Amino acid sequence: MSRSFGIKKLDLYVLRNFLGLFLLTFVICCFILLMQLLWMRINDIVGKGVDVFVLLEFLLYAVLSVVPMALPLAILLASLMSFGNLGEKFELTAMKSAGISLFRIMRPLIFLIAAISIGAFFFSNNVLPRTQVKFWTLVFSLRQKSPELDIPAGEFYTGVNGYNIYVRKKDRSGLLHGLMIYDYSNGFQNASVTVADSGRVTTTADQKYLQLTIYQGESFENLTEGQQRSQRSLQENVPYRREMFRRKTLLIEFDTEFTRYDESVLNDQHVSKNMTSLIHSIDSVGQLAAEKSRQQGDDMVHNHFLGRDNNPMLYRDADTVYACLNVDSLYVSYSATDQQRALQYALDQARKYKDLIQYNSILLDDYQRYMRKHEIELHRKFTLAFACLIFFFIGVPLGAIIRKGGLGAPIVISVILFIIYYIIDNAGYKMAREALWPVWQGMWLSSLVLLPIGIFLTYKAATDSALFNPEVWIREAEKLRDKFIKIFHKNGQN
Repeated sequence: MSRSFGIKKLDLYVLRNFLGLFLLTFVICCFILLMQLLWMRINDIVGKGVDVFVLLEFLLYAVLSVVPMALPLAILLASLMSFGNLGEKFELTAMKSAGISLFRIMRPLIFLIAAISIGAFFFSNNVLPRTQVKFWTLVFSLRQKSPELDIPAGEFYTGVNGYNIYVRKKDRSGLLHGLMIYDYSNGFQNASVTVADSGRVTTTADQKYLQLTIYQGESFENLTEGQQRSQRSLQENVPYRREMFRRKTLLIEFDTEFTRYDESVLNDQHVSKNMTSLIHSIDSVGQLAAEKSRQQGDDMVHNHFLGRDNNPMLYRDADTVYACLNVDSLYVSYSATDQQRALQYALDQARKYKDLIQYNSILLDDYQRYMRKHEIELHRKFTLAFACLIFFFIGVPLGAIIRKGGLGAPIVISVILFIIYYIIDNAGYKMAREALWPVWQGMWLSSLVLLPIGIFLTYKAATDSALFNPEVWIREAEKLRDKFIKIFHKNGQN
């Protein structure tokens, strides 16, 4: 009874140590990956003048989007740190001395990681598709949002589409001095130039136009179209219009309103579908591709190779048609000129059929690419959950063998292992995307590579192998050296 109670206390102790580190590392990993994502999307959100609630919504969807990458890394790091701490404090040694095996120590965490893996699958299947739809819809909406107007002094401002605006200086009241405006909204060949002593910039009430009021200036504009002017000689004078004004108002289209895209535009994309929808899309598009391929094959056989003739024998199978025609004898019976013409005709026909086959292949490639994207997304939902298990069975034995806790060695080892995983996973993904490998091989490549490593490390840790002890490797190297010396001397005596 007391032993059972002690085992339960041990399970709670191991769980408590792991959960604290897991939550900490998960938050850190999410933060690091979020910073990377924000750096990649910095141009879509900076300088747009959107509401703070829109930015908070963007951050929420961004955090949920990086969870699939942060979760395996957090499990690996937490496993290394928790069992590294147990080994460094000799608690792991004391447990093994009491007759408790490594697998028994890991048992509560195995159930926990299995539950996390199942949760990761449901997150990837149910939550992530909705998050991706909202995230990318928001990204597209932010891209179309006009930037917040902030004309700097002493440089050309290109934030207004079709215009370059230069301001020499600005005062505290917002008055702009030394204005120079290049209007190329009708093309560079038909650009107009306006210079003014001063001016002010405001927006209209509907927030769709800039109202630029300028004072004491003049504008220049060519009256000849660019194409007509290019045909004139360089010596011919080009007519232009010059306008001088004391006060002039320009209306420039500049929509500052934030308009959201309709989320339905992403309904047919692979990122927006769960497992059931992905399987349905793959099956339906696969049937369409098979039917299209069959139609193309029938068209090639009946309308191009067998030809159209009143002879019903030409509509039989290709072997029968070839048997009825002795091509070699027919070719030899032709004159040299006719033989040359026949060869040229055959070459032209072969090129025509080649182009037709390539065109048909392009038509089918759209179906195949659509199916590959959906198959990749389908496998990704399972590889995420499986990666959590693999990294757990890599992190625990590594921590037990290395026996180093804290944030030093575990972070270095975790980063190296995760980089290896990311490179292999990314390479497999590209192989699957470009149809160089079957989709399942490309998407499961990283798991197939790391799974044997996890099994090997778990076996070594369970058998108390000094895998990373330099003295053991030195002794093994000396034994191997002695064997080579004995073999060398034996061969020399012979």
